[in-house]
Amino acid sequence: MDGNRLQEFRTQEIKALLASYQQFATLIPSDKYEGSAHHGEDGRFVEDLLTEYLSRHLPSGIEILTGFILRPAVKTGKTGKERKNDTDQHSTQLDLIVFDSERYPVFQRFGNSCIVPPEGVIAIISVKKHLNRNDIVNECKALWDASELCQTISSNNKKDKIRGPFLALVSMRSKIENKTQDNYSWIFEKMKETYDQDTKPSFDNIVGFIGALDKWSIFKGRPTPENDPKKARFMTFIHKDNEEHLGLQFILSGIFSVFYDETRRNIRRPGFTAFESGRNVNKFLGTIDCSKLR
Repeated sequence: MDGNRLQEFRTQEIKALLASYQQFATLIPSDKYEGSAHHGEDGRFVEDLLTEYLSRHLPSGIEILTGFILRPAVKTGKTGKERKNDTDQHSTQLDLIVFDSERYPVFQRFGNSCIVPPEGVIAIISVKKHLNRNDIVNECKALWDASELCQTISSNNKKDKIRGPFLALVSMRSKIENKTQDNYSWIFEKMKETYDQDTKPSFDNIVGFIGALDKWSIFKGRPTPENDPKKARFMTFIHKDNEEHLGLQFILSGIFSVFYDETRRNIRRPGFTAFESGRNVNKFLGTIDCSKLR
């Protein structure tokens, strides 16, 4: 297999992305800490950079938004009542939501800020300018909670669920330094701490990628027939020269693996409307003749 052209192409793109980030801090520097003088804008600029990069490579109809996921306890499909014992639930504010807006509506939108239904969520990405020690547990837990909201019954088989969204924690650089073990092992131990609960997460609810784009990537391998599907396998990739492409290629691969998964080929209507039960028609207007159903 080759693919060298794509690797070189993406490496050049990522170098340009990292350079753009550095230019922002150079033009608006801070005297107190690394980065720009406007801490909040610094973080939003990183989100904008990732959004711009990923958007260039996604199929038409997939948007990268920011905001919330709302899972209303209403009917889905034609007769689906799997949420009849639920209550309305929503996520915390999410940095980046990769959303299939071609097939699914949104509840509310202001520019790129939105509230979306879970059925159209393809990926959820937490973005950090610098990855710090507290981020691992906090962000993995937030991604897990958001992913739980996205469990949706497949249109092909009402006993099965569609593949859950790809989950990622992305930073421009890592500030994690550990003296007793290598940084990657320490991060993995924190990940295990997050998921070591009485109620275990599903494979899809476990983060699929953690990485510092300039240096390294931690990626979750998909189970194969030879592997135990009840175990999520993680691998570390320390980027060599001209391997800056690895991090965002892993992210793109994760997004595509969900979007093109066979469980999502038939689209299930989202739970998007809520009507008063037993509401009567105020007035029946009549009928219009037509030739056939479709």
